[in-house]
Amino acid sequence: MMKKFGAGLLFSIFSLAGCAQNPTLKKAANDNTLLWKVSGKGLKQPSYIFGTIHMICADDAQLSANMQTVIKSVDEVYLEVDMDDMLQMFSLMGKMKMNDGATLRSLLSEADYELVKDYFNEKGSMLPFSMLETFKPLLATSLVAQSSGECESMSAMETVIMGAAKDNKKEIKGLESMAYQAGILDSIPYKAQADLLVQSIKSETAMEKGTESASDMTRLFDAYKSQDLEVLENLMIKSEAGLSEYMDLLLFKRNHNWIEKMKEILPAKSVLIAVGAGHLPGDEGVLNLLKKEGYTVEPIDNSLVKEI
Repeated sequence: MMKKFGAGLLFSIFSLAGCAQNPTLKKAANDNTLLWKVSGKGLKQPSYIFGTIHMICADDAQLSANMQTVIKSVDEVYLEVDMDDMLQMFSLMGKMKMNDGATLRSLLSEADYELVKDYFNEKGSMLPFSMLETFKPLLATSLVAQSSGECESMSAMETVIMGAAKDNKKEIKGLESMAYQAGILDSIPYKAQADLLVQSIKSETAMEKGTESASDMTRLFDAYKSQDLEVLENLMIKSEAGLSEYMDLLLFKRNHNWIEKMKEILPAKSVLIAVGAGHLPGDEGVLNLLKKEGYTVEPIDNSLVKEI
């Protein structure tokens, strides 16, 4: 998922007195859910896995009743990275730039460079293009998705989860460091990243002009909102076609690393682990890897009841 490899790479205490450690939660009728319960294998209390998206329309960035109950009941909340660690956030800035003085201008043809430059100057972003063009291109690709949704403002599910965790006085931790995530991008040729950036901009521009019915990112947003992990997995593989040879580095190796960490965490406490939804499905996905380790993994209803 492009978004996960972009903005997700930039971010990614104890229960309140009286909160039940084993809340009653309604199981999902099928596997179309982002919320999963992990139990068995001698665990004294269940933990939970939730699939996030790193940028979505703010109106859609909501927590279900079951998700709110889970956050209240667990001991700690784990994200891909500890987004609450400001020291890590500040130290990350220097790791966002490409090595050896590379820039988008040096990686792209003049026409493609002007396309990217005009796009960001017209759309605007949280960073000036003069700074953005020195950053690893997948980080710039993540910003393209901000304009692909038909909404006035965007939000990250991680931000919403962090807010709920803080409200319930839960400690927030990370499965990996921001420096590790940023370092992953140095293992992917900058040229391949830059080409994917151009591809994503052309796709978004075509959709805006009506020559394409929907971009890959729009389809990803729709799949996420419908909580269909199978469709999400297929779209993720399609949208990352230009980086298919790096899927092991971007997804599968990290999934296996996380499983090893979860094997240490789960026996000691009840936790909520919220990671990009693209990490959940598939043979090498977190859910299946947990099952292979002998855990019971069950779908929990994550239906949203929106106010009229």
